[in-house]
Amino acid sequence: MTAPYARYRRAVAIPAGMAMATALAFLPNTMATAAEDAPAPASARAEATPLSYVVNVKPGHRTSAYVKKAVAKAGGTVVTSYDQIGVIVVHSSNADFAKTVRKVRGVQSAGATRTAPLPSASTGDLGAPKVLSAAEVAKAEAPAGQDPLQPQQWDLPAIKADKAHEKTLGSKKVTVAVIDTGVDDTHPDIAPNFDRKASVNCVSGKPDTADGAWRPSAAESPHGTHVAGEIAAAKNGVGMTGVAPGVKVSGIKVSNPDGFFYTEAVVCGFVWAAEHGVDVTNNSYYTDPWYFNCKNDPDQKALVDAVTRAAKYAERKGAVNVAAAGNENYDLASDEITDPSSPNDTTPGDRVVDPSKCLDIPTQLPGVVTVASTGAKGIKSSFSNYGLGVADIAAPGGDSTAYQKPEAPATSGLILGTLPGGKWGYMAGTSMASPHVAGVAALIKSTHPYASPALVKALLYAEADATPCTDPYDINADGKIDAVCEGSKNRNGFYGWGIADALDAVTK
Repeated sequence: MTAPYARYRRAVAIPAGMAMATALAFLPNTMATAAEDAPAPASARAEATPLSYVVNVKPGHRTSAYVKKAVAKAGGTVVTSYDQIGVIVVHSSNADFAKTVRKVRGVQSAGATRTAPLPSASTGDLGAPKVLSAAEVAKAEAPAGQDPLQPQQWDLPAIKADKAHEKTLGSKKVTVAVIDTGVDDTHPDIAPNFDRKASVNCVSGKPDTADGAWRPSAAESPHGTHVAGEIAAAKNGVGMTGVAPGVKVSGIKVSNPDGFFYTEAVVCGFVWAAEHGVDVTNNSYYTDPWYFNCKNDPDQKALVDAVTRAAKYAERKGAVNVAAAGNENYDLASDEITDPSSPNDTTPGDRVVDPSKCLDIPTQLPGVVTVASTGAKGIKSSFSNYGLGVADIAAPGGDSTAYQKPEAPATSGLILGTLPGGKWGYMAGTSMASPHVAGVAALIKSTHPYASPALVKALLYAEADATPCTDPYDINADGKIDAVCEGSKNRNGFYGWGIADALDAVTK
């Protein structure tokens, strides 16, 4: 079987003239299902196929202790238990494990976190960044007071971050956690601001605090390192400048070597952030293997329950959760969407879903700041998902120069970021838009250190620059409408409450 493609969301490689950008390519459609129906759950699979599960119970040790005994009886092995939110991570080779444990007193939901056996099949890395050569970095010049590569960062003035930096770079007491593919903390632009205590490897669902466990290997995606630099690359005379170059950044690695973000890892990531003083989390991914998790499927419902509990716990502990909207040019407020990509760890097939009932997690979870992407002209990126009441705010994520060309001296319509091994390069996607908003949220928290997550979000939206709908939206100028924006200037489907404003974040 051809290996499926990973969904470590949402970096896009955009060639000039490309009609529409998507996050990654997928296998040909091989099956069709009825609305909101999914392929057979794990319980229908052959015996002795090891899978991972989440079992959700009432928070507290007493219920968990009782259920753990039942888990063992059903052929499960507990990997770890987050009693504070009532989520138990289990491995089992019993094909009927989920069906059996759902009948246990105290179990509220349970489901397989994947459709592929442990470990998942290997896959390729798409959406690779455009890496700046050593010569390009060496010849970079900038005006006094700017880092060498800053003139290439059209995205900073787009959100007035350059003006904000004249006021403040942000507080070292604020930490943004990059829940992603891992962060190379040895990078010269990241090392000065790295928060080791708030960093961890959560890939197995259980925290691994070994030194450097949060770093990506040479074979793994640079995605998380790029995101970290966008947020907090130090203003140190080297390379580029982050949106909030004075705050701390941590790496919480949640994608496995094949690039999949499974539920147990995401839950671990949010809980770790909650308990290690993180102020903002950035989530530029969706939780595999389902792009949309339909609550009428017992496995998918359990995944929604588990990630919802973990994200809410992080917010209760003081974190603002920021997430990328996705790169398929979907209207997430529409009545139905055809999802051709799920489950992406075995054989995906077309299914029609209602995005109000089948959720992209954590992007569509209550309380999460959902970020759409704009290009160098301040217009919705060709690839960005959108939707009235779903997209909360917008920020630069890049686009093809064929659609949105930046003003000189910037030359690329994509977003500059740090890459492992002390390099820099360009990527694009709502993956790149989300860290801009995370950075602005960090600046707000720096300015208002006692603000609750609810207040930080309220200020984030109130301070955004209201942006009216782009109507008509014909991004490739072929005479056909590519997306329809609904709503008013003050809140609409393309830009939410507006484009993030870093200057207001430090002055209001």
